[in-house]
Amino acid sequence: MSTVTQLLTAEDLWQLPADGNFHELVKGELRTMPPAGFEHGVVGTNLALCLGPHVKLHRLGLLTNADTGFLLRRDPDTVRAPDIGFVRQERVQEIGIPVKYWPGAPDLAVEVVSPSDRVYEVDEKTQEWLEAGAALVWVVNPRQHTVTVHQVGATPVILTSKDILEGGQVLPGFSVRVADIFV
Repeated sequence: MSTVTQLLTAEDLWQLPADGNFHELVKGELRTMPPAGFEHGVVGTNLALCLGPHVKLHRLGLLTNADTGFLLRRDPDTVRAPDIGFVRQERVQEIGIPVKYWPGAPDLAVEVVSPSDRVYEVDEKTQEWLEAGAALVWVVNPRQHTVTVHQVGATPVILTSKDILEGGQVLPGFSVRVADIFV
C-alpha cells in the first residue's frame, strides 16, 4: 500500500491560518518553523538597520523582512522567505508591489543562521536563492561572527569580524564592518 502526499501550491500557503509558526513551501511540501530566537532577531535587525538608510537614501529599491515570501518556482511550488530581502528599484518599477508573493528571487537574500538550523538546510536554501536568480546571498552566522558571501559562479567568501561587508553591484556603495552586525 502506498501513501500519496498532496502537494500544496503557493495559493494554499497564502490561505493558511495564522498559527504562530513560520511556514515556507519547498517543492510543494510545507515546512514549519517556530519563531526565531532573540539573538537571531537582533542580528537580523542590526543588519537591516545598516542597509535601510543606504537603500532609502540612494533609492536603490525595497527591503523586506523575514515574513515576506518569494515565489521561486511553480509546479511544484516553492515559496521561501529570507531573513532580509532586497529587490532593485528597476524590478519594483517593472513588476509593482504584489499583494502576495514576489515572483522570483530577491536580488539579495540574507539568511541569519539559527541554532536549530542544520547546515544542509542553509546550503539548500542558499542554492535555491541563487538558482532562482538572486545575484547575492549573505549567510550570517551569529555564533561564529561570520558572513559568507555567495554569488553565482563564484567561490563563497567568508568574512570575519575584522572584515568589511560590501554590497558590490547589487547595493552600490554599501559597506559595513562585519563586527557591527553582531551583538
